[in-house]
Amino acid sequence: MLIVDAQVHLWGADTPARPWAPGEAHRAQKPYPVTKDMALDGMKEAGVDRVVIVPPSWEGDRNDLALEAARLHPDRFAVMGRLAIEKPESRVLVDGWKRQPGMLGMRFTFSTERQRPWLTDGTADWLWAAAERAGIPVMMSVAGSFAAVDRIAERHPGLRLVIDHLGIRSGSKGTEAFAGLPELCTLARRGNIAVKASALPCYSTEPYPFPGLHAHIRLVYDAFGPRRTFWGTDWTRLPCPWRQAVTLFTEELPWLSGQDKEWIMGRAICEWLGWPPPRAT
Repeated sequence: MLIVDAQVHLWGADTPARPWAPGEAHRAQKPYPVTKDMALDGMKEAGVDRVVIVPPSWEGDRNDLALEAARLHPDRFAVMGRLAIEKPESRVLVDGWKRQPGMLGMRFTFSTERQRPWLTDGTADWLWAAAERAGIPVMMSVAGSFAAVDRIAERHPGLRLVIDHLGIRSGSKGTEAFAGLPELCTLARRGNIAVKASALPCYSTEPYPFPGLHAHIRLVYDAFGPRRTFWGTDWTRLPCPWRQAVTLFTEELPWLSGQDKEWIMGRAICEWLGWPPPRAT
């Protein structure tokens, strides 16, 4: 079974030559770099075959480290890159976006006070038609903005959208964290919306095997099915070993069939993003 993590951050150190974005809360919490070699070591230990790299917000709109990892290890890493949608000069980049080796699509964070309005105030409107036309899938962090995503999906049926972390608000836990799942599941009627069942241990108040998560995962599975539910971790903020985030799905959910696991754990996201199967060796 191919195991593909749908979200992992890599980043460089905060230096004068390569500064992080100003005002980022992550600055005090993550003063160290996370490299491709660290990820490769972790993947080996956890039994993860591939990783979708999502460049983090605190590095601004840089994609360089992620693309370098994908260039050097094309069967292990691919990229959902960042684009400054608020800048007019970004518009000319869309048509050639996927010509960057290793680049599969785009990822945006619409969950901050600054960026959340962009979904509804017209700032991002140009992007949806452009990405649809160019065949670029989009991942979105959109806690609390499901209605906006629904409108985008309806107006652009050829645009493949992925909602990060089941749309859960960062920092929430337990019942509060999962209160929005029924609304999320209404989006399953749009065939161009998929979800990342990612970072879920971060929202649990219990230790492994996180029994309180199981019913929430089942609810999402019943709505979106195994071909539109993508396992992932957001590895660098997991409260548990990477391997336990794997076995939560592969060993602790007996209602998942072997075929379900094959789709959820890797095949589905590779097909959705257009990442070809690994080369035979």
